[in-house]
Amino acid sequence: MRKECWKEGYSEVLSPQMLSARIFEKSGHIAHYEADMFLWDHEGQRVGLKPMSCPCHCVMFNRGGAVSYKSLPIRLSEFGVVHRNECRGSLSGLRRVVRFCQDDAHIFCMVSQIKQEIANVLDMISTIYGWLGMDFALNLSTKPESALGDAAVWETAEGMIAEALDEYQAKSGRGWSLNPGDGAFYGPKIDIHVYDALKRPFQCATVQLDFVQPQRFDLKYMTSGAAAAAAEAPKDGEEESAAGALPPGYERPVMIHRAVLGSVERMIAILTEHFAGKWPFFLSPRQAVVVPVSAAFNEYAEEVRNQLHAAGFYCDVDASNRTLNKMVREAQLSQYNFILVVGKEEAAEAAVNVRTRDNEVHGKKTVEALLADFKQLLADHK
Repeated sequence: MRKECWKEGYSEVLSPQMLSARIFEKSGHIAHYEADMFLWDHEGQRVGLKPMSCPCHCVMFNRGGAVSYKSLPIRLSEFGVVHRNECRGSLSGLRRVVRFCQDDAHIFCMVSQIKQEIANVLDMISTIYGWLGMDFALNLSTKPESALGDAAVWETAEGMIAEALDEYQAKSGRGWSLNPGDGAFYGPKIDIHVYDALKRPFQCATVQLDFVQPQRFDLKYMTSGAAAAAAEAPKDGEEESAAGALPPGYERPVMIHRAVLGSVERMIAILTEHFAGKWPFFLSPRQAVVVPVSAAFNEYAEEVRNQLHAAGFYCDVDASNRTLNKMVREAQLSQYNFILVVGKEEAAEAAVNVRTRDNEVHGKKTVEALLADFKQLLADHK
């Protein structure tokens, strides 16, 4: 995910976990989400653990000084830890927890950039889920009863997302459906339901359009006509614009919330069942194990393991010195992607004898050739 975010031009940031409650009052989360937040008084100030990162990213937007239209879109991503005060009865393993990590990101852009940015996010989702071997469906969730903001703004936002989905359908052939009244309180959203190997649906990824937060946090950027507008602006003593209005030559950015994996813990639970424990090599926590045929080759087995580890691969050594068949069988049951048997011949040739957890025998390979194969598997997300 980090590599894909880097390729797509995101800047990775890190926001605090504990914040003043004022930021969530400003964002509207206290009014609509207070029962699901952890809040308490600390030294005369009300503070809380963040349930999401979007208000923090809004604060970051204007902290670097005036933002020019030439800088947009600005894409901020964060693998942020969040806390939500879930009811005890709703908690379930890794699928629903109180503290979790979310691959949260926010895109600040001009209205004219909305459709392209949504298309980019949908392409990213398609790529990631393609690697995972999971199909998905798109749903447009519209204005809920608890919505903030003007009805006209909501109608505009929903229309823009529908247009983006139509264009994506024309390009990819993937249709979408309507989910009335299930949008976020600050804007409509695209909910992405993924399907595992058993065709069970899970709501993980999301794309949300937000005109409300930029207004509440007074986010703005300079337009191409900012200099001319500033020259025509009222001078000291002259009539000023209404409170909350933008200065001449400035516009509000639109904020796009996006998550691809959603809760990382929940995604791990889904993928564990989806792969039935047989993780693909590029995600596997047990990529390889070296099995020496006898104790005499334990030292060479450690050398091979160290070479693979230095190259960035997960590798163990089974130095239990049991029978070879028993060690190989146990490695297969433990779902190691590759079992590397080493003995006298392999040690003499700086090689290993390769087989898979499905008992497919690849035969003898040099460690150098094996590393090349492993690197290709990573590059191909296999």
